[in-house]
Amino acid sequence: MKNETISGWLNINKEPNISSAQVVNMVKRITKVKKAGHAGTLDPLASGVLPIAIGSATKTVRYMMN
Repeated sequence: MKNETISGWLNINKEPNISSAQVVNMVKRITKVKKAGHAGTLDPLASGVLPIAIGSATKTVRYMMN
């Protein structure tokens, strides 16, 4: 079976008391991707939507930030 990689954007509803970096690490662990990053940072005490790019979509983060 050919190895397939996941690439794209996920909108995660971040709960309070967890950092944006912790959410990214969870996504990386669950999806088994090597590259993932978030567009913007939410305060650890805040809740809200945290956009996360995975795989080759991480190259588009800078465009989402503008």
